[in-house]
Amino acid sequence: MGQLDGITVIDLSLFLPGPMATMMMADQGAEVIKIEPAAGDPARQMAPEEAGQSVWFRNLNRGKKSIVLDLKNDDGTARLRELIATADVFVEGFRPGVMQRLGFDYEAVSAINPRIIYCSISAFGQEGAMAHHPAHDLAVQALTGFLSVNDGADGTPVVPGVPSADMAAGLTALSAILMALIGREKSGQGDYIDATMFEAMLPWCAHIAGGSIAGGAPPRSQSQRSLGGAAFYNVYATKDGRHVALGAREMKFVTNLLTALDRTDLIPLGEAEAGEPQAELRAFLAEAFLAKTRDEWIAWFADKDVAFSPVLDFSEALQSDLVAEREMLVEVDGSHQIAPAIRFKHASSRPLGAAPDLDEQG
Repeated sequence: MGQLDGITVIDLSLFLPGPMATMMMADQGAEVIKIEPAAGDPARQMAPEEAGQSVWFRNLNRGKKSIVLDLKNDDGTARLRELIATADVFVEGFRPGVMQRLGFDYEAVSAINPRIIYCSISAFGQEGAMAHHPAHDLAVQALTGFLSVNDGADGTPVVPGVPSADMAAGLTALSAILMALIGREKSGQGDYIDATMFEAMLPWCAHIAGGSIAGGAPPRSQSQRSLGGAAFYNVYATKDGRHVALGAREMKFVTNLLTALDRTDLIPLGEAEAGEPQAELRAFLAEAFLAKTRDEWIAWFADKDVAFSPVLDFSEALQSDLVAEREMLVEVDGSHQIAPAIRFKHASSRPLGAAPDLDEQG
């Protein structure tokens, strides 16, 4: 039995943030009814495919039902009202104003079902100067300040490898929905959640942008301990053109590695300020790591108590012993899926399966 058995979710969201949030609910037993336009969620068409489905779509929509509804005609709106009447959660990710024009904003939906938890997911919120400004993940990261520190050696921002604003919004929306469900048990009343990519991501800067939060200067990667300015929290090239990472903040790791490398004279620099004060230490480590291949360093570090990792590509990571041990990549009916990260001792996740075909109502 899943933790969310008995919870019904109406999901009008597309692409990434909303589908991720509702999939995590589906994994834990919720009945998620995905409402799609006639053409379906665009993620259905995103290559590559495996076992006849988009890998992206399957990994964000497994365990759901699909119903195609045209919300611009009476039959479609009538069917959606029927679904709302018995639902617990309503999720939408349209631009602000769309749901009101369709007749399914929070006021209209809560009039049908006062206990419903209604969650809107957008870039900048339902009201305000930026509410109608179009934006995907990259633009939101630019406006939160994160893109400024996702930079190369020359300080030029580069496109992030992780859609952090999308993911933050999905996780924040999920958290808010679950909180609201708990609150409803006490009050009997539903609630409205205005979840934004911008607001979900901004708090993630607390550990790197303390100066800016306090009204001071912004962080710069080359002089910030968590962004590349520290010798022992950095990435280094190896002899074969691959890379390794040191994630060692504590002095015990600094001492262990520099002792093993016979450079105990450099240990005090591990406590120096990030940036130029650690330049000599960074230079030594950069030269040292060029002496062996990445795999030779993996073997060398095997008996060292140091926070070290090889930099893997996704294929290497997903085929690693760690992923296998944790059973995080699962093959189901000829397709591969990333297993739920949330696991309980006394409740089971729903068995992984295919995402629904378009208008497959289960």
